[in-house]
Amino acid sequence: MEASKSILRSAHQTLRVADGRGRALAFRRPTALDTLRLFKVAGPVLAQNQPWLAMASLAFAVEEIDGIPVPSAVNESQIELLVDRLGEDGLSAIAACIEVCDSNSSLEDQVGN
Repeated sequence: MEASKSILRSAHQTLRVADGRGRALAFRRPTALDTLRLFKVAGPVLAQNQPWLAMASLAFAVEEIDGIPVPSAVNESQIELLVDRLGEDGLSAIAACIEVCDSNSSLEDQVGN
């Protein structure tokens, strides 16, 4: 039971990172429901476009920029505006943070084996 609580807690954990412009970004790992909602926002054509979906999922995960809440996007235009607002610096910082967190999780999983 404790393991499942730990998994759920980490799934909803807010991560924080500073981007190349010095902005404080808060985001969380997308859950299955978040992914489903992103597919709905993207529509049937863009949901099949992996490069677009990869960038959109990074932007869709953002909760705050410099302490100011970012509302969830509800259409393609809002995702594009958020991608533009984050820019390469913001998207790269989020992607790098996720990569580091994933590699740390992998190491934690291997410690007991």
